[in-house]
Amino acid sequence: MLRRGHVGEPIRDLQARLAGVGIDTAPDRPGLFGEGTEAAVRAFQQARGLHVDGICGPQTWGSLVEAGYRAGDRLLYHASPPLRGDDIAALQRRLGALGFDAGRVDGIFGERTQRALIDFQRNAGLTTDAVCGPAAWESLDRLGSHADDPEPVVGVREREALRQSPRTLLGRRIVIGDAGGLSALADAVRRALAERGALALVVEHPDGSAQAEQANGMEAHVYLGLVSTEGECAIAYYGAHGFESPGGRHLAEALSRELGPVLPGGAPAITGMALPVLRETRMPAVVCELGPPWPFVVKGRALAQAVGRAMDAWVNAFDRV
Repeated sequence: MLRRGHVGEPIRDLQARLAGVGIDTAPDRPGLFGEGTEAAVRAFQQARGLHVDGICGPQTWGSLVEAGYRAGDRLLYHASPPLRGDDIAALQRRLGALGFDAGRVDGIFGERTQRALIDFQRNAGLTTDAVCGPAAWESLDRLGSHADDPEPVVGVREREALRQSPRTLLGRRIVIGDAGGLSALADAVRRALAERGALALVVEHPDGSAQAEQANGMEAHVYLGLVSTEGECAIAYYGAHGFESPGGRHLAEALSRELGPVLPGGAPAITGMALPVLRETRMPAVVCELGPPWPFVVKGRALAQAVGRAMDAWVNAFDRV
């Protein structure tokens, strides 16, 4: 955890990486985490869809390392754990714009990205070795004028899958993620969704990646995260690298409308973010940051019913996603 007041080589490294992505840490001298470095970290966090606190923790550091990779810097392939980086996001975006479904533009080289790369190599007459190297990038560059579509094929397919889905919550697998502190509300939400016929399950774990793994393992149709905060209420859906989840955004909007009349501060703001749980889930997903805690004791049932109404509205308006 690097923060204001720290000094030494780790701060030099942090400042160099920030400079590498075009963010200046002046007037701080090299190796000093002062006002300039804190402002630079905040700017980076804002641009990358992370929580903005001016502290370089594991998520910010990981994102900063990933931001340093450019297309062609290294060979890209499916590994365990998977490779991550902006070069992978660029590959996914290019493949998706050409009609090869590499999955969400999330900067993670998973199985869908591997399959899309193999399909591209086969269609381009390249060796189908599932490795993105110089030959694959050269072919993608030659097709660059056709790869500027703002919405990759995965976005189109997500919209179409939602439009063809039943207009009911009956039988839908919904994972409710509780990061801690909102267990009573999470259970109330589970009951409200079960009343509507959904197969709702609460997953309690402080780590977003662990929650995403469980939701993916259960092949959930929807993920709803509940997080306690001392700040203002907000709702986030996945949005990063010029891509956003259509289903996630649509659900965030529905939740904001229904929660607005119940929450003390009115309708929560919604934003696209790259939080780990949003980035790593493979279904429409949102995270609701709710605070301060006191209203949930008094209005827990009302909030749960508002979530239920938002879910009803979401599935009934898939034709408008």
